[in-house]
Amino acid sequence: MKLSTLRRPNLREGLTFGVAALGIAAVAASSAVSVADDSVPSRVAMISEAKPATNLAASAVKAAAPVEKAAAAAPAPMPEPAADYPDNLDGWIREALDIMKEKGIPGTYEGIHRNIIRESAGDPGAINLWDSNAAMGIPSKGLLQVIDPTFQTYHVEGTEFDVWNPVSNIVAACNYAAQRYGSMDNVNSAY
Repeated sequence: MKLSTLRRPNLREGLTFGVAALGIAAVAASSAVSVADDSVPSRVAMISEAKPATNLAASAVKAAAPVEKAAAAAPAPMPEPAADYPDNLDGWIREALDIMKEKGIPGTYEGIHRNIIRESAGDPGAINLWDSNAAMGIPSKGLLQVIDPTFQTYHVEGTEFDVWNPVSNIVAACNYAAQRYGSMDNVNSAY
């Protein structure tokens, strides 16, 4: 006889439950206020008239906000859409180059590509577990084989703080190479 096991809810299910509970609490609290004071409009009516939000947590917060503040706030302008980069080596390099251009970090597609192929063969999950850095407990990681202290020092704001993120790895490595060699284009061996 096979017994079913209890499944723990995942993070998304937990967040969804929490946001739903906040919404119910907000509606209940506002209903109590409406009953006590007939001049306050019902939150249920205000929520039904509101535009749908893309962020559940944000919509729960908006539902609990005072009516006066919600009405006075102007909608935030929509951010410019990001360029559509494919999730592959070409896309990572092109996205990195756009960030580097914005931040004033020199480098070319050819120089970055050449070094990536030499360092990791284009594998963003590459890790070196045998060299002197690895022997010290700080293996080289990612497309351009960056060690954690170098990544932390040369990480570029606006990219994920994750050495395994292909774009973050490229931009941090190029920032390091620019400081040490003038550009990633000038790197022709292990750096």
